[in-house]
Amino acid sequence: MKLSGIELRRVAMPLVAPFRTSFGTEHERDVLLVRAVTDEAEGWGECVAMSEPRYSSEYVDGAAEVIRRFLVPAVATLRSPDPVAVEPIFAEVKGHPMAKAAVQTALLDAQLRAAGLSFGGYLGAVRERVPAGVSVGIMDTIPALLDAVDGYLAQGYLRIKLKIEPGWDVEPVRAVRERFGDGVLLQVDANTAYTLADARHLARLDPFDLLLIEQPLPEDDVRGHAALAGRIRTPVCLDESITSARAAADAIALGAAAIVNVKPGRVGGYLEARRVHDVCAAHGVPVWCGGMLETGLGRAANVALAALPNFTLPGDTSASDRYFARDITAPFVLEEGHLRVPAGPGLGVEPDADALRDCTTATEWLEI
Repeated sequence: MKLSGIELRRVAMPLVAPFRTSFGTEHERDVLLVRAVTDEAEGWGECVAMSEPRYSSEYVDGAAEVIRRFLVPAVATLRSPDPVAVEPIFAEVKGHPMAKAAVQTALLDAQLRAAGLSFGGYLGAVRERVPAGVSVGIMDTIPALLDAVDGYLAQGYLRIKLKIEPGWDVEPVRAVRERFGDGVLLQVDANTAYTLADARHLARLDPFDLLLIEQPLPEDDVRGHAALAGRIRTPVCLDESITSARAAADAIALGAAAIVNVKPGRVGGYLEARRVHDVCAAHGVPVWCGGMLETGLGRAANVALAALPNFTLPGDTSASDRYFARDITAPFVLEEGHLRVPAGPGLGVEPDADALRDCTTATEWLEI
C-alpha cells in the first residue's frame, strides 16, 4: 500500500447541551480529523485533544502542529504506511499520544478497508453489540440533574456516570440513589479534582454502592490512589493515570486500580489500547471504554474496541444524539441499551459528505 498524502480537517461540532466537568465546560467540539489517502483505500482517524490543555497537556492546535511537523514526515520515511511500523518511529517524538493515535488510526483504517477486514475483527471483538452508559455533566441544580438522569434512563442507557467535584459530590449522588433506587448502575468521575486529604470525605460515597470512583486524585499520584483504595470501599478506577500498558501494569501492582478506563487517544492508539486490555485481563482487572465526545468516526472505533472480551462494564459509548444533533456519519442509535459494532471494512462507517462539508472549518493537504 502506497501513501500519497494525509489531510488534516478541522470540524466544529456544536453540543446539544453544555457539558461541564471539574476542569471546565464545553459548548462545542473543535475536532481534528486525519484522512490517510493511499493507492488502495482511504482511512480516517480522529484526534480527541480538546481546544485547551485542561484534560491533558495536549490541545487541538498543538496536535495539528505535531502531526504536520513531526509525525507525517516520520511516516514518509517508511516504505509502506504500516500502522504497526509507525510505533517505533513515533516513539522518537516524546508525548503527544492523541496526535499519534489519530494518525495511526487513519493508517489502520485504510489498511483494513483495503483488506476487507473490520476494525472489530482485527482487534479481536467477541460481541456484535456493546452495552452503553452515559456521562452526565455537573449541573446547576439537583432537580436539573435528576431530570437529566430520568431522561437517559428512559432512553435505555444501562449505566449512569456522574461528574463530580468538591461541592458537587455526596448530595447529587444521594439524590440520584434516592430517586432511582439501588438497581441503577451508578458511578462517579472526579477528573483529578481531589487529593488524598479528601479521603474521609470521599468515603461518604461508600453507602451508595457505586460501581467505581474514577480518577479522584491527580494523574501522577498513583501511590496516592493506592492509599485511597485502602481507605474507601468504593472501587478506585484510573483514567488519566493510565497512559500505556506499562502504566496499567504498574498501577495494578501498586493496588491503585481495581478497574481501568481505556481511552485509545490517551494511550497513543488502538493497538496500545488493546495491550492495556490484555494486561488488565491477565491480572483479572476489568476495563471499560471511555469517551471524549467523539464524532461517529471515533465512536465507531471505540465501539469496536469495547467489544473485546475484558470490557465487562458499560462504557461511555453513548448514542450520537447524546452530544450532537447532527453527526458526520450515520448516527449510532441505542438498541435496548446497546450500540451495534460496525461490521463493514475498516471503521465500518463513512463520513456523510454534506454533514462533513457543513461543519468543516479548515483543511490542509500534506503531500508524502
